[in-house]
Amino acid sequence: MSCLLMFFCVKAWADGTTHSYPKYSSPVNYPITLAGNFGEPRPNHFHGGVDIKTDGVEGKPVFSIGDGYVSQVSIGVYGFGNAVYVHHPEGYTSVYCHLKKFAPQIAAMVRRWQYQHHSPEGVMKFRPTDLPVSHGQLIAVSGNTGSSYAPHLHLEIHDNRTWNLLDPLEFIGDLLVDGIPPQAHAFMACPKEGEGIFEGSSKKQTFGFSSHHLEQSFQAWGKVGFALRANDYMDSVYNHYGVRRTELFVDDLLVFASDVDNFPVTHHLQVNHWGDYSHYLQNNVWYLKSFILPGLTFPALKADENRGYVVFSEERDYHLKYVLTDIKGNRSEYSFVVSAKPMKIPSASQWHPMRQLLWNRMNNYQLPGLQLLVRKGLLAEDEELSPRVDYQSSALSDAYTLMPHSFQLLANAPLSLQLKRKVKDPSKLYIVSHFGIDRYMGGDYSDGWVTGQVRELGATYEIEYDDMPPKIEPVEQENWNNSHSIRFDLWDAKSGLASYEGTIDGHYVLFERVGKTSVVACRLVDSPVKKTGKSHQLVFTATDQRNNKQTYTTSIYY
Repeated sequence: MSCLLMFFCVKAWADGTTHSYPKYSSPVNYPITLAGNFGEPRPNHFHGGVDIKTDGVEGKPVFSIGDGYVSQVSIGVYGFGNAVYVHHPEGYTSVYCHLKKFAPQIAAMVRRWQYQHHSPEGVMKFRPTDLPVSHGQLIAVSGNTGSSYAPHLHLEIHDNRTWNLLDPLEFIGDLLVDGIPPQAHAFMACPKEGEGIFEGSSKKQTFGFSSHHLEQSFQAWGKVGFALRANDYMDSVYNHYGVRRTELFVDDLLVFASDVDNFPVTHHLQVNHWGDYSHYLQNNVWYLKSFILPGLTFPALKADENRGYVVFSEERDYHLKYVLTDIKGNRSEYSFVVSAKPMKIPSASQWHPMRQLLWNRMNNYQLPGLQLLVRKGLLAEDEELSPRVDYQSSALSDAYTLMPHSFQLLANAPLSLQLKRKVKDPSKLYIVSHFGIDRYMGGDYSDGWVTGQVRELGATYEIEYDDMPPKIEPVEQENWNNSHSIRFDLWDAKSGLASYEGTIDGHYVLFERVGKTSVVACRLVDSPVKKTGKSHQLVFTATDQRNNKQTYTTSIYY
C-alpha cells in the first residue's frame, strides 16, 4: 500500500461521520461541573457517563433533561443505587443514578411495584402512559446510593436501538465552560516481543513529556507500540478526566486514533487491555495503548494495517506526534523523534505449550481436579498461565490459582472443580474466590464436579459448602413500639445474602436497606398495616445464595 493510499484509507475512518445529537437541558439548577467524564479508564470498566458535582451534599433537585417518560426505575442493581431511566422520543434514554429519593409520583409507582412483586430491589419497568415527564420536570433528589464514594449525580445516555453508551456531553456539553486542552504526561514504548527493540531494550519503558516537543532523540528497530498517559482538564476545577480523542501520527500519517463517544455496555472489560492494567495496579496511572491487540473489538479504537504498531525498518528519523482533542475542540500536540538503526532484537520467550491460551480459539485448560473453558472472544491476545495448586487433604477440593497477578478475562468463563469427598447435600456446594475478599461464584453440581463462572484468573478458587442460614439480629427492638420502625441487621458468613422478606399478620410489608449498611428497616406508617394499638405478628425471613433460610418471629404492638 502506498503512503498516499494508506493516508486516504486511514483518514477516512478517522474522520468518520458527523452525528447530529439533540441538545437537552440541564439535570440540575446550578452551573455544571464534573467530577468525572465519559469513557474514563477505570479498573474493569470505562466510566459510562458523567459525574455531576452536587457540592458534596445530598438532596439537590434532579430534573429530566428532555421530554419523554420514565421507562424504568432500578434499586440496588448495577451499582447505581436508586436510578431513574427517562425514555426520550428522539431515540435516547437518560439515566440518573445514586439518587436519594424519587419525586412523589415516581415513588408511588415504585412502592406499588415493590408490594406487587414482594421485593424491595430490582428493575421496575413502566408503560409510556404511567409516568410521562417534560424537560425540566423534577424527577428525584441527588444522593450517594449504590457504588458511590461521595454524593454526586451520575448521568448516562443510551441509544435506544443498540443500548450503547453515548457521551452525555454530546447532549448537554454546551452547558459547560472549558477552554483547557488535554495534557500528555508521558509515553510508554512497548516493543513487540521478538520483533522490536526501543532504547536498547525489549521491555516496556516510560518517558515523561517535559515539553510539547522532546529534544531527546530515541533509538529503535523493528515493531514497537506506544501508549500514552494523558488527562483532560476543565476550567475552575481541580479534577482530571479522560481524553476524548487521541491521534498518533508517524511522519504526518495517521496510524492510530481513539474517539470515546459510543460503545456497547458489554465492552467494559476491554479497558484492562486497551490500558496497561498491570502498570495501573502498580502505579495507579493509566497508559492507554496506541495499538490494538488482536482480540479487542472496542469500537472507539481505529488503526492502520499494522494495528497501530510502528515498524522502524529504514535507517532514518521517524517523527511521531500525538494530537489530543476534547469535546469542546481544545487541542494539544506532543512530538518526539525516533532514530531507526539496525539492532539485534532479543528472541521471544518460549511458552509452555500446555499452559497457553490462544485468543482466537476455544481453550480447554485442565489440571488434575480443574477444568477451565476459555472461548474465543474472552482474550485480547495470547496468554500463558502460571498455575499454582495448594493441595488440601481435609478440604472439599484443592485450591487453584491460575495467574500470579490480577488478570481479567473479557467475560465470564466456566470453571469446574472436582469434589474430593461426599457431602450430605450437593446443592449446598459452590465455588468461592479468594481475592482481597471472598466472593461467591455460584455452583452447579454434576457427577462429582462443581461449576461456577469466573473471570479473574489471579484469584484462588476452591469448593465451599454452606448449610448455615443467615443471621438476623434485631436492632433497637426496645424502641420499635415507640418509633414504629422495625430494624434488622442481616449478614451471612458463607455464600452471602440473596433475599429477605417480612410479613405482618400474613401480609407483606416492605423492608428497605438503610444507607450502605447491612441494616434493613420497615416504617410501619408507610406500610399497609392499620394501627390498632393491638398485638400483630411479625415474621421476617432471610435467605442466602444456597437457599438456607432463617426466620425471626415476634409480636409487635401498633
